[in-house]
Order: sequence, then structure tokens, then C-alpha cells
Amino acid sequence: MTARCFADTNIFLYAGSKDPADAARKKIARQLIASEDIGLSAQVLQEFIAAAASKKRLGIDAAEAKATLGALLEFPIVPITAGLVLQAWEIKTRYHISYWDGAIIAAAQELRCEIIYSEDLNDGQNYGGVVVRNPFS
Repeated sequence: MTARCFADTNIFLYAGSKDPADAARKKIARQLIASEDIGLSAQVLQEFIAAAASKKRLGIDAAEAKATLGALLEFPIVPITAGLVLQAWEIKTRYHISYWDGAIIAAAQELRCEIIYSEDLNDGQNYGGVVVRNPFS
């Protein structure tokens, strides 16, 4: 299982957002999802569910969140395993970032991705062979 690019949770949240303030990001997110060889992780699925339910400004209702979840299951997905947790810890320690960001990077590495699309990590930084790109900057 491989993918060229890894999409962080915010990509999928913007793609589904109904908030007018997110219109430009929504367009970019949808173009990325449609045009790139995207992979994600079980963590991204979990974060999507939690944020879609709690961030009311996005306007993503339960039916839409469930439909989006079903669509996301078609992408390559890295499960949370003991090995991934350990690798995430190593990445967290090496780069002085949060465990959760380390888990995103570890999952991208497992998929052999070249790029992580995210606005939460340092744009342009290379994390062990995976380069972060903020598509919204």
C-alpha cells in the first residue's frame, strides 16, 4: 500500500466546509483530493469525525460526515499499530513536535509518500524524506 501524497485532516474538513470563510480553501482542498494520489491514516479518520461533529461553523451534519467517511475509506489507510506508535514517538522526539504530528509523519512514511499536505506542520520542512506542503499558503 503506497500513495504519493498524504492528506492531513484539515484537507478533508475544508473540502466539506460550508462556512463562507473557507470557500477558497474548500476549492483548493477539493482539487487536491481529486487530482493527487492521496493516502491517509486511521488517525485522520478519527480526527475528521471528531472535528466534523464539534466544529459547528463547518456546517457538516452527521449524514454528510458519515458519507464523507465512507468515501475516505476508499483511499489507502494506514492503521494505528504498535509499530506506528513507536515510530511516531521517535519522530516527536527527533523533531520536537507533538505526538499527533509525529503520528501523521510516521503514517506518511509508511505509505512511502513524498508530500504531506497540511497547514499544521512547517511548510517546506523535510521530515525523514517526506516534505510538508501547505496548499493554502
